[in-house]
Amino acid sequence: MKNAIGIETHQADQLVEKLNDLLANYMVFYQNTRGLHWNIKGSKFFELHLKFEELYNNLLLKVDEVAERILTLGGVPVHTFDDYTQASSIKALKNVSQSAEAVKSLLDAFQILILKQRELLDLAADANDEGTNALMSDYIREQEKMVWMYSAYITT
Repeated sequence: MKNAIGIETHQADQLVEKLNDLLANYMVFYQNTRGLHWNIKGSKFFELHLKFEELYNNLLLKVDEVAERILTLGGVPVHTFDDYTQASSIKALKNVSQSAEAVKSLLDAFQILILKQRELLDLAADANDEGTNALMSDYIREQEKMVWMYSAYITT
């Protein structure tokens, strides 16, 4: 049996489950990045304050895209903070204000996201789901570059 966009329903259900997990991780990462933006201190304040704002705006767009992809596949996006904190592999940050720790937390989160997105690529390929595949490919390419740039930033 196929869903409204021609994907086998059992495969769409698997994709929805993994996309909801990704959504939870994106939401925790988004909130962490907001906190970093608000709380960063030190000599790198001005540049990191702006970079964190740029990043959380980017993450918010991805949150919406992932939720809409879940809906497109016939699922329901998770949408409570309890859902997010229970499902997320990215853990909530609290009171991080130093630049090295802040950037390291971003790199850790990107590693988690990239691995989850690669897993989704495999599932999407098996389901012949080009929409999810394209979304994940775009995210991975962009985030691998961010990993390189943030890694270069903290290299002394």
